[in-house]
Amino acid sequence: MSGRNPAGAQRIHADPEKVEQGLAKLVLTLIELLRRLMEKQALRRIERGTLTDEEIERVGLTMLRLEEKMEELKRAFGLEGEELNLNLGPLGDLL
Repeated sequence: MSGRNPAGAQRIHADPEKVEQGLAKLVLTLIELLRRLMEKQALRRIERGTLTDEEIERVGLTMLRLEEKMEELKRAFGLEGEELNLNLGPLGDLL
């Protein structure tokens, strides 16, 4: 191999800071997606009456703490809420 790029190929210039931010963005996006799914599931269970008052309280507190932690992590990596949204093309936005 000669180390030359095939015609039209582009090199990736990986900036360590951008890689870290990109990875943080991806991980936080997945966590936010899971948080929203868990929240919807909890609301469905509350509406169906399948949770006790104690369980509802615990779920609410857990969701609140998770949301607070997400905000803390977004600030730490300099991310805004909308930056965690991914465009899935014809499927629309992820979040």
